[in-house]
Amino acid sequence: MKIHEYQAKELMAARGIPVPLGRVATTVEEAVAAVRPLVEESGNPVVVVKSQIHAGGRGKGTFKEHPDLGGVTVVLDGIEGGIDATENKVRELASKMLGSTLVTIQTGPEGRVVNRLYIEQGIDIETELYLSVVLDRSTSRNIVMASTEGGTEIEEVAEHTPDKILRESIDPAFGLLDFQAARVATGLGLEDQAHRNGVKFLKALTAAAVEFDTDMIEINPLVLTTDGQVMALDGKISFEANALYRHPEIMDMRDETEEDAAELEAAEHDLSFIKLDGTIGCMVNGAGLAMATMDIIKYVGAEPANFLDVGGGATAEKVTAAFKIITADPNVKGIFVNIFGGIMRCDTIANGIVEAVQEVGLTVPLVVRLEGTNVELGKQILDESGLDVVSAPDMKSGAQKIVELAT
Repeated sequence: MKIHEYQAKELMAARGIPVPLGRVATTVEEAVAAVRPLVEESGNPVVVVKSQIHAGGRGKGTFKEHPDLGGVTVVLDGIEGGIDATENKVRELASKMLGSTLVTIQTGPEGRVVNRLYIEQGIDIETELYLSVVLDRSTSRNIVMASTEGGTEIEEVAEHTPDKILRESIDPAFGLLDFQAARVATGLGLEDQAHRNGVKFLKALTAAAVEFDTDMIEINPLVLTTDGQVMALDGKISFEANALYRHPEIMDMRDETEEDAAELEAAEHDLSFIKLDGTIGCMVNGAGLAMATMDIIKYVGAEPANFLDVGGGATAEKVTAAFKIITADPNVKGIFVNIFGGIMRCDTIANGIVEAVQEVGLTVPLVVRLEGTNVELGKQILDESGLDVVSAPDMKSGAQKIVELAT
């Protein structure tokens, strides 16, 4: 689960991690009202207007409706014109940004509608750095990744100058040790008081990652200010979904308008579903078989439209819900149902398919491969249903058939 930048900064600030002053706004009036208290409290006439969506690259992104306007804009009008000039500029920006569609490198060409803005104090920056705490699933440990190349996508740094990335693996029994934090701060070029501030920042951030069961905390850029502070100028946090039951306060921060509607519906039915960009809809029982099914679809020349695992104990109602989710995707040109019935019975799958098709109709080819518990009964149900269903004897032939029918 992801949260917005302003929410990430609220969590960090509450744990002593330095962040700029800021206020969230959902209307033009709220954005304008945020200006005066920020300028007066910070003493800096500069403010920054930031679009809040669950995607990176906002600073380099642009709006469909306003191609010349970026997703993050620094307002300098107050330097000479005072607070009134800043308020006027923020009003102009907010009226364009709210309700408009921001396209970034991570949103795809469809972009995301901006429903929130974060109005933040300007910061006098000396150096931009990069810092993240990432869960390394191969070692079951958090690792610190840092670089002097702040403001740049870390993937670009890893590709072109991998020697500029610092890494420290964190032993979960002890946390980030002092010498590790000091080594990272030194590697980032921090000295004297800034070095001490950096060590303190690192210790607090890694402790927060453990406290909240995060998959990732990314700060890009992490900045060194002209007065020696180390501060999170940006903040992205994603949480391990399986641990959210331990964090009801985090669940309250969930913004469902930023999530895929199909994935939300799937979660309501306890289905494991991830939308993809292909054309072959998949309904499978078991995560391993689901991954193998997607692989075989790619192998025979197509792309899967989704990952969908109905689980081992699915009911006909659950299967019906899964089928509806797949058929609601306009990109789906064919559906492949691949079931190996162990705990899951093939007749349950068959009944669910029949109920779903009778309710929503079937406008694309459907290939079904059933094997395992009650397989003959399942095939009988499909045969007697009158549906236009193609039966496949095995996974590969089923994948080949649905790709052939869908193209």
